[in-house]
Amino acid sequence: MRGQPPRLTDPGSRRDPSPDGSALRVVTGPAGADAAVLVLHGGREHGRRPARPWQPAAVRMRPFLRAVDRAVPDRRLFVGTVRYRYQGWNGTLADPLRDTERALAELARRAGEVPVVLIGHSMGGRAALRAAADPRVAGVVALAPWCPEGEPVAQLRGGTVVILHGDRDRTTDPDASLDLVRRARVDGARAGTLLITGGDHAMLRRGGVWHRTAGAAVAEILAPDGATGSGLIADTLASALPVRI
Repeated sequence: MRGQPPRLTDPGSRRDPSPDGSALRVVTGPAGADAAVLVLHGGREHGRRPARPWQPAAVRMRPFLRAVDRAVPDRRLFVGTVRYRYQGWNGTLADPLRDTERALAELARRAGEVPVVLIGHSMGGRAALRAAADPRVAGVVALAPWCPEGEPVAQLRGGTVVILHGDRDRTTDPDASLDLVRRARVDGARAGTLLITGGDHAMLRRGGVWHRTAGAAVAEILAPDGATGSGLIADTLASALPVRI
C-alpha cells in the first residue's frame, strides 16, 4: 500500500483466532432473511499475527453496520462480519480472501441462497472485490480499497461495484480505484466511483458522509430487479467519470 512504512513480517501463530474456527461473525441473523451484508475490515500487506475484533481496523467498521440497518429498513437483512485468521494479505496466500470465501459458504448454510453485498475497507476492499467471483455476491461497496496495479476485474462482470475514496488518502491510491472502475465498466460491470472531498484513509474526516453513502450504495445494490434507481448512487453508476461529494 502506498505511503505505508515497511513492516516486518511476524510469523506469529498458525492458530485460528476464532474459538470455533468460523470465518463468519453474525451481527443480526433473522429467520427468513432475504438478503445479506458482510463487512470486511482493513489490515496489513504482510502479517501473520492473529486478527482481533478490538483492533482499530475492525472497530472503525461498526458505524457502517448501523448505517446499513438505517438504509435498508424494508428488508429482512442478515448482517455479519468476516473473521480473519491473520492481519495481513500475505502475498499469493491472499488470506483475507480465503476467509471471505469461507464466510460466504457459512452464510449460505445459515441463510440460504440470498443476494449478498460485501462492504470492505482498504485490504478488506481488495478481498471484497476479489470475492465477487462468488455467484451469491450481488455487489461490492469498496471503501478506500487497496488496488495494486493489474488487479483483476473479470470477476466483477455483471455485478455492481461502488467505490468510495477520500481525495486526501495517503495510504491507498484514489487513482488506482478510478482505474479499476474504468476497467470493470469496460468488462461489463455496473461500476462507479465517489471521491469524498477531504476524506482520509481512516474515514475519520467526514465520517458521516462515508457511513451514509455506503448505506445508500447497499440500498441501491439490493433494489428490486427492474427498479429505476435515482439519487447519488444511481447517478454515480451511470457516470463514466468519478462523482465528487
